[in-house]
Amino acid sequence: MEHIFIKGINEQAPTLLLLHGTGGNEKDLLPLAEMIDKSANVLGVRGNVVENGMPRYFKRLAEGVFDEADLLYRTKELSDFLDDMSNTYQFDRKQVVAIGYSNGANIAASMIFHDQHAFAGAVLLKPMVPLRNIKLPDLTSLPIFIGAGKNDPLISGKETIELKEMLRKAGAQVEEYWGEAGHQLTREEILKAKDWFEKNF
Repeated sequence: MEHIFIKGINEQAPTLLLLHGTGGNEKDLLPLAEMIDKSANVLGVRGNVVENGMPRYFKRLAEGVFDEADLLYRTKELSDFLDDMSNTYQFDRKQVVAIGYSNGANIAASMIFHDQHAFAGAVLLKPMVPLRNIKLPDLTSLPIFIGAGKNDPLISGKETIELKEMLRKAGAQVEEYWGEAGHQLTREEILKAKDWFEKNF
């Protein structure tokens, strides 16, 4: 998978996995990583699926309707890729914090749904429920930050709350932030994620 790795100066900090939104690339969220922890390793990964010229992490059948078979395949693909990269770049696979936006948040959530050890924590910005009718693993004490927009035209508040409740029922420690904005990212949202990160890591 196309990617960029930047070695951090703090070997004790977790590695930040950056997962872009639809149409983004492996460098899109570098400014977020800089704001959240500029001393950490950073691994930005570009999605392997292309939809109308726009990179994504998995296929969809329509707006908001995921191709579940492809989502499962791509979830494992990204997990295997992370395992490989931890060997290549010599970072602790158990100390990876995902920072995903929109489509990137959805693939990160799917990884969490399938593997309790997928991440040490996750920042899910404008996420959706990746899969329903699935038993989540034991996520006891897994720290997760969810950033949502009160005026998001693509994701209903009900969807965000459903995801939060699914994660909490599995034991995750979920902190949520609701901004006034829509689907776009805001500085205030990233600063809230930074506060969450500093409390947990």
